[in-house]
Amino acid sequence: MAAYGVVAGSVPSEAADRRSEQQRLLEHAPLVKRVVRQLHAQASAVLDREDMAQIGLMGLLEALRRYGPPDERFPAFATLRIRGAILDELRRQDWRPRGVRQDSHRLRDGVRELTRRLGRVPTEGEVLQALKLSPQAYQDLLAAENAEQMDSFDEMVGELSQRPADQCSPEDRLVLRRSLEQALGCLNEREQQVIQLYYEYELSLKEIAAVLALTEARICQINKGALQKMKLRLAA
Repeated sequence: MAAYGVVAGSVPSEAADRRSEQQRLLEHAPLVKRVVRQLHAQASAVLDREDMAQIGLMGLLEALRRYGPPDERFPAFATLRIRGAILDELRRQDWRPRGVRQDSHRLRDGVRELTRRLGRVPTEGEVLQALKLSPQAYQDLLAAENAEQMDSFDEMVGELSQRPADQCSPEDRLVLRRSLEQALGCLNEREQQVIQLYYEYELSLKEIAAVLALTEARICQINKGALQKMKLRLAA
């Protein structure tokens, strides 16, 4: 009877745990929406918004189970897990086929050569004319290359801060924060604006373009260059 009582008593506890977990999932679901909104423009050809949201929710659930009771640092931890879950699925589906990667390299090499020849950064029109690209093709290539840079940068930051807050010493958090501050410090003012609007204010690249009165293609270029600089600084 005693054993039976223990088993029976565990059912309400398990049910309460599930209800608590579901409640926390609902409370933090807006984190998933923000990440999906950011990533959708770069990968909509592979995953639709609903699929991204489902994968993101699984990432959020894993974050909740790994982290424990959420505190003020949980949103940053969960956001990395959500982005990581979606980006892992994109990698699994080989969302940048060989042809796209080759075109991306051709774009990068072409812009570099045009910059050398002109002695300045070429305009979008000059790039389109020199490489014989349509505006849409140019936009698609920039978006794919930019998403690859964000994927790589997120992975690096995730490795630096992958432990939950209760398993990460104050010294570890201080080192990470100072490392990110130093990486941000190596950027020019416009690059810092783009990174801040994307990662802190969670705007999409299209929204950043509207805020800064620039084309989305130009925002992609600035963001890509900024992430490359930060990666180099963090890896140093």
